[in-house]
Amino acid sequence: MTTPPGPAPAWDAPRARRAVARLATAALSVRPLVEGMDTPVRIAAVGRTAPSARQWGVLEALLDRVARRTGVPGLVLSRDTATGVFERVVGERLALADVAADLGALDGRGLPAVVDPVVADAVAESFDVVFGKDRAPSAGGVTLDVYGGGPADGEAVVLVPACGMPAALAEPWMHHLSRDRRVLTWESRGLFGGAGPGDGDRAVDTAAQAADLVAVMDHYGVARAHLVGLCGGAVIALAAAADRPERVASLSLWHGAYAFAGGSPRTRFQNDLIELMALAAGSRAAARSVHAAFSQVALADAPAGLAHLVLHPFVNAERLYRYCRLNGTLARTDVDGYLPRVRQPALVVTSESDRTAHPQGSRRVADGLRHGSLHLDAHGDHASLFADRASMAVAVEFIERSGAGRCRPNRGQARRVGVGDRGPAGRDGTARDGRPEECGC
Repeated sequence: MTTPPGPAPAWDAPRARRAVARLATAALSVRPLVEGMDTPVRIAAVGRTAPSARQWGVLEALLDRVARRTGVPGLVLSRDTATGVFERVVGERLALADVAADLGALDGRGLPAVVDPVVADAVAESFDVVFGKDRAPSAGGVTLDVYGGGPADGEAVVLVPACGMPAALAEPWMHHLSRDRRVLTWESRGLFGGAGPGDGDRAVDTAAQAADLVAVMDHYGVARAHLVGLCGGAVIALAAAADRPERVASLSLWHGAYAFAGGSPRTRFQNDLIELMALAAGSRAAARSVHAAFSQVALADAPAGLAHLVLHPFVNAERLYRYCRLNGTLARTDVDGYLPRVRQPALVVTSESDRTAHPQGSRRVADGLRHGSLHLDAHGDHASLFADRASMAVAVEFIERSGAGRCRPNRGQARRVGVGDRGPAGRDGTARDGRPEECGC
């Protein structure tokens, strides 16, 4: 006599639900990267332990269902671990073997009834939904993907993004700043979902990219805002403050990479990147020829936990071409032409340990701004910037000071504030050595 099968382990057990939620959140986070990849995208089961033969079918069905419901079709579970560079990045982010370990002996019975609501909750809490992803027209017929959050009547802040990077890279900043302020951001022209086939050949000059900033403000009905420029966004913020001073209340510039007509020290990374960008921006054929080498360099420098975001511009040759035209322009822009025309309060932030953008460029920018201060940290770089709560606190404090009119003209050389090692405690914002003094601008 055959013994009837016992009840299947519960899909709605807390551990299983957490595993599904984690997978759904990870799938949403890799969507911008996957959109640029050829399908099917083969996903190896990367994690602590390999899934069993029994788990394989369940994991395959789960991945397919989660991928379709998060808008990331084309993900296919693969037994072949020799996947491509970007497939490996996606696989590491999804960590399917860890998901399988948390699912244990679950079979496919009851999967849809539990998985679908869990995935729906993850979608509702995603960056795109929380910050109301929308599309806005900009100069030259370009359409931008734009985001906004926080109280509609709050003081306005525009987070000026790192060129070519998904807006979700700055998600911690968006959440922090939008607690009691209206915060806006966007994604670089021609590189994201709002881009059309011809957008890769539209204007890429710094003025056009600064016009995008103003277009975002216009879309949300914001007349004047504080600017927070991250990495390459610092040059865009400078251009906007110089060309449209009536729209900019203050600006803080974070780990920017600046060019000057008379030259300025650059890191090895800056030199290598500028050289490769010049090659790839020359033509689409040139971009195809250097794409593999560029991708390897980018992958080697990708910070742990952020590779699925920072590799977005490098996933295919067309994106690389568009990115190098945009970011190459910013890298060559002589900011000396902006500095005398920027009259707003300005905070320029860098660190002695930044190996991506040479700190001397930030010192020179701060010295050239009439109302400029330099915030120099002993530690900090591009990788840590995007999740550094201490930096976010510095940004908020500066916005509050500048809004209260407590900034003074820079008479000669920018005053250094906040010099010191924030230390491990400062990284979570609970404590910080070298607290900035009253704004010296």
